[in-house]
Amino acid sequence: MSATAFFTTTQFLLFFFSLSTIILGDANIQGEVLTPPAQGTEKSATQFGSARAVDSPLTEGPDPGSKLVGRAQGLYVIASKEEVGLLLDLTYQFYEGKYNGSSISVLGRNAVRSPLREMPVVGGTGLFRLARGYIQAKTYLYNVTNGLAIVEYDAFVMHY
Repeated sequence: MSATAFFTTTQFLLFFFSLSTIILGDANIQGEVLTPPAQGTEKSATQFGSARAVDSPLTEGPDPGSKLVGRAQGLYVIASKEEVGLLLDLTYQFYEGKYNGSSISVLGRNAVRSPLREMPVVGGTGLFRLARGYIQAKTYLYNVTNGLAIVEYDAFVMHY
């Protein structure tokens, strides 16, 4: 019997809302925890060294009024001096439906200006215990004026 016979493969689509300058009620909490280091007399163009704690809604659709299914909680650090490349450490915690109480953890590089980014799923809890897989992220909307970003996450997860 192959090892894959013991695993279930799950695919789902989520939308992640991120705001750097505005707040949508209490649905999004995000605060800067470190400031970028100075480089000479100017700060880095990419904000290298910036870190943020994230507690953002995960929804079924791209509309801010879509059904809330969980939250993305964790940290990201701008880890590149040449481009806006994040080191992402997030847990996607589910509060609704059949995944209620379960989570997946993602740890990897996110080059936010690339049209399609891939990050590894490194673990999970509940129904996603011992999860492995990947998430493909693409920016659905980015508003430079107010900092609103809506990112579509397509997850492919193997778990028990």
